[in-house]
Amino acid sequence: MKVGARNQLVGKVRQIKKGSVMCQVKLDLVGKGQMESVMTLDSLRELGLKKGDRARILVKAVNVLLVKE
Repeated sequence: MKVGARNQLVGKVRQIKKGSVMCQVKLDLVGKGQMESVMTLDSLRELGLKKGDRARILVKAVNVLLVKE
């Protein structure tokens, strides 16, 4: 599949928290760091994701905001 998102990271699924309609998928990135995504349970089933799977994270956003602390 070709995509226009140039920001791509590879990670391993660390945890999946399921709700009634949505789920939160946490990934450990290759190298260092963590990211997470929220998706529908239908999307989770279609992707067939489970704990321990490798997954590619595609990031494409209109706005990415940085705030100095």
